[in-house]
Amino acid sequence: MHIETFKVFCDLVETASFSEAARLNGITQSAVSQQIRGLEDRYGAVLIERGRKNFAVTPEGEVFLQAAREIVDGYQGIESKLRQMRDIVAGPLTVATVFSIGFHELPPYLEVFRARFPEVQLTVHYRRANQVYADVLESKADLGLVAYPQERKGIEIEPVWKDRLALIAPPKHPFAKRKKMSIKDIDGQRFISFEPDLPTRKAIDDLMREAGVRVKEVVEFDNIETVKRGVEIENALSIVPSESVNAEVAAGTLCRIDLEGRNLWRPLGVIRRRTKAITPPMREMVRLLKSGSETAPVA
Repeated sequence: MHIETFKVFCDLVETASFSEAARLNGITQSAVSQQIRGLEDRYGAVLIERGRKNFAVTPEGEVFLQAAREIVDGYQGIESKLRQMRDIVAGPLTVATVFSIGFHELPPYLEVFRARFPEVQLTVHYRRANQVYADVLESKADLGLVAYPQERKGIEIEPVWKDRLALIAPPKHPFAKRKKMSIKDIDGQRFISFEPDLPTRKAIDDLMREAGVRVKEVVEFDNIETVKRGVEIENALSIVPSESVNAEVAAGTLCRIDLEGRNLWRPLGVIRRRTKAITPPMREMVRLLKSGSETAPVA
């Protein structure tokens, strides 16, 4: 027995009209009659007294009406509760992010998100890129934030923003006073690198290879904070996301030089496991990251 049949019966009794019950349910008047007759056959009772001028509900019909209303109300209550669950942004949300995004691009978005959705228990894990992918695939994180997002089995990618790569140098370096230069100008210079397996390092290597540049690699680090510190200590150069050195440039501990050329934009994306259901907190976090809140810098 379909829920719709119980609703047809309730509408018929409440309107005392076969034609009106048909209209309310988007069916024909004859279909209403057939459904009522089917109920009576199934339960072996006359529910409606049919007359040319009078419409009446039998005592059995009154009992059936009460039960039918409870069934219809319960069914509609389920739909209402599920709708509320889709609309209420609450519960846990775990985001895994690479260091550069987590320390520099992400914080303003987190501040806005926490203010808008205080019922969400937001946790952020700061990881290497390969660990972000692993956390998402293993459901240790609901969402991941990575640079140069890569197509991987079981991973869904949502592009969000992009930032520009820039050259950095300590204040006493010969290049420190320059505002703009070509990547070819760093040929032969002392250089602080990211570790080889990091996506940003691979992109920088490609840029140097295309330009025919070879640098004197001093040391490699696995995250952006140690790269910046290495540049200061070793009086060397490095290429990093431009936004990541705002604080150091403002403090005068590092200088940022714009690079000329192509392929200098670093794409950033949100990743999630393809088979994972999207919860309201996940949906709202992605929406915020893509929208670019007024309080959050978007390159």
